[in-house]
Amino acid sequence: MQKSIFTNFLKILIINDLANKMKISTFLKTSLLVFALLFSGRVFSQDPNFYIYLCFGQSNMEGQGTIEAMDKNNVNSRFQVLQSVNCSNLSRTKGKWYKAVPPLTRCWSGLSPADYFGRTMVENLPDSIRIGIINVSVAGCKIELYDKDTYTTYVASITETWLKNIIAEYNGNPYGYLVDMAKLAQKDGVIKGILLHQGESNTGDTQWPAKVKKIYNNLLTDLNLKSDSVPLLAGEVVHADQGGICASMNTIINRLPQTIPTSYVISSSKCTDANDNLHFNSAGYRELGKRYAKKMLQIMGYNGPFVGTQELMVAKGFSLEQNYPNPVYGETVIPFEIPTETFVSLKIYNNIGTEIRELAGQKYQAGKHTATFNARELPEGIYIYTLKTDDYTGSRKMIIEK
Repeated sequence: MQKSIFTNFLKILIINDLANKMKISTFLKTSLLVFALLFSGRVFSQDPNFYIYLCFGQSNMEGQGTIEAMDKNNVNSRFQVLQSVNCSNLSRTKGKWYKAVPPLTRCWSGLSPADYFGRTMVENLPDSIRIGIINVSVAGCKIELYDKDTYTTYVASITETWLKNIIAEYNGNPYGYLVDMAKLAQKDGVIKGILLHQGESNTGDTQWPAKVKKIYNNLLTDLNLKSDSVPLLAGEVVHADQGGICASMNTIINRLPQTIPTSYVISSSKCTDANDNLHFNSAGYRELGKRYAKKMLQIMGYNGPFVGTQELMVAKGFSLEQNYPNPVYGETVIPFEIPTETFVSLKIYNNIGTEIRELAGQKYQAGKHTATFNARELPEGIYIYTLKTDDYTGSRKMIIEK
């Protein structure tokens, strides 16, 4: 980007110099300079606060979960998806950004970890930050599909028509397609990380970490990225504690950081799965996506507690409500409800996880309660309040302004 800005600056200087030598009128000279600025490229439109994440893998990253009402409602407009393929049923066009209402992969895909990764990221980052997702995933594929040097050999060996059809939606080359979409996205924002979920089709392949490393390095090179600023997050397949039929692959997946120092493995333990014991169910995808986000936030220096990383257990009678007023200019009230008498902890944290104040640390009777928080002495910013009992943990965000 800096090179492009320098190049365009030189162009403008040259035009200015030529105009002076030709002794053309001030009006014409000004017009030429304006023309040069307008057509010097889109380098000035890149938003450094638009964080973009590349997602790839097979069916669990593609998304197989049932999309429920809760997944479509209240999607923050700061969370966006770059549409990978044309989808008339969604009224979306390839190469354009949309609010990230699922599905995020292709026209008829389901809920994926990317959904709640993005939701959790925007809930925990400042309002000035936007999150963008690009998801190019292919159900049933081996990791070899993303090796740009040998993918044609792998594709030629595929016999399943349904798999060939998915690959065809990405012009027969999902890796190249992902790179092209990523380059398009780089005109608008900055790539901050890569999310991978794959391994089921490579179960038992001890060379899997080395194969992933090659793909990761290729992405870094082809997109002019640096590994220390673009980590790779890889999720485990359905865990043994859910009866996962490919769970043995998790041993190999967990070796990835030994091969790629800037990679991190996301545990799938207790992420619930579908009846086939191969795919997660919707609740499992939500939880796994939140875990991807929690790890990414930690890498970025946010230590928690994290908003949205626990399901609100309203059905059991617990709730933590939004404080009012919000933004806070002096005092604010935090409402909560518990179904039985229990010990309640209610604490305030800053946005890097440092405890600021304890508002409650005692037993409460069942019912609705409030806690008052005086924020007058605190600086402006985003703060998190967290309520904990033996059976429930919930967090919400508040904004303090002066």
